[in-house]
Amino acid sequence: MAGRCDRARSTPADYQPSGLLVAEELMGVILAAGKGTRMRPFSEHWPKPILPVLNKPLMGYQLEMMAGMGITKVVVVIGHLGHEVVRALGDGSDYGVSIKYVEQEEMLGIAHAVSRLEAHVDRSFFLFLGDIFFVTENLGEMLTRFRKGNLGGVLACKREPDLEAMKRNFAVIADGDGVVSRVVEKPRHPRTDLKGCGIYLFDQSFFDAVRRTPRTALRDEYEITDSIQIFLDDGYKVEAAEVVKADMNVSYPKDLLQLNLLLLEQSSAAESIGEGVSRGDGVSITRSVVMDGAKIGAGAQLEECLLFPGANVPAGRVRRRTIFTVDSEIRCEPEG
Repeated sequence: MAGRCDRARSTPADYQPSGLLVAEELMGVILAAGKGTRMRPFSEHWPKPILPVLNKPLMGYQLEMMAGMGITKVVVVIGHLGHEVVRALGDGSDYGVSIKYVEQEEMLGIAHAVSRLEAHVDRSFFLFLGDIFFVTENLGEMLTRFRKGNLGGVLACKREPDLEAMKRNFAVIADGDGVVSRVVEKPRHPRTDLKGCGIYLFDQSFFDAVRRTPRTALRDEYEITDSIQIFLDDGYKVEAAEVVKADMNVSYPKDLLQLNLLLLEQSSAAESIGEGVSRGDGVSITRSVVMDGAKIGAGAQLEECLLFPGANVPAGRVRRRTIFTVDSEIRCEPEG
């Protein structure tokens, strides 16, 4: 690793991005090791990245995004209930990719998870946080910037008008050309409305910064924002790309319900009914998502509900904004 460089220079003098930087020569990385304690009781059986969204694991959408950019090799970092992630995603062939699984034995933050990857990543890589649903626009712009700008990294961003949302994420300080000078984790007083969104594109040299990332007092973890700042301070050029239109962090059960209902609305369908669903007489289903193999007893009335695969709704049950699993029923707070 080159030593600290003059900040006026965009990259260290001997730095060249690895590979030819065509999409096929990038790797994908998805972090899926977290416990998701705020998602209980779901997190006791399903890791957040494989929670169902319209009959597909949440992370399935990310895999499809990667495949759409020509990425064929993906490394998935697993931890909590990792075997369930493997069972849900398999070898990745259903999503057009090949998956290799790497275990993070201790949950010590995003940078710690990335540090587990160095032996398994041999080229530049897209990095996704696996528990966020992204709506992107021209994600390929990140690759275009990366290739043309001789960059060490690109951060996917969006303009965030919600001050509280800025405080929960990380702020990206960039100039008018998108060149990043600083990133701030969970800023108390954000100086910008440019928010980092959990999609990154890095050259392999980023691992040098990850190795030197200290454990911080903020959350007693290894923060990826600290790694990025070390990377910047070493003189590597990083740019911000405003390619995220919306991002939903599925933190609570109501978030999962809302995400399913939002995608249902965008599909213009009145409801989504999976395969093998059994319905008794007099069942009413309104603006709801019912997944494969669910059983709904006679006379049940469901409005804005989510039924997991194999869920069981007792006869006569009347529910609004409720999630049903095989063995539980979770009432969600109404929006607003």
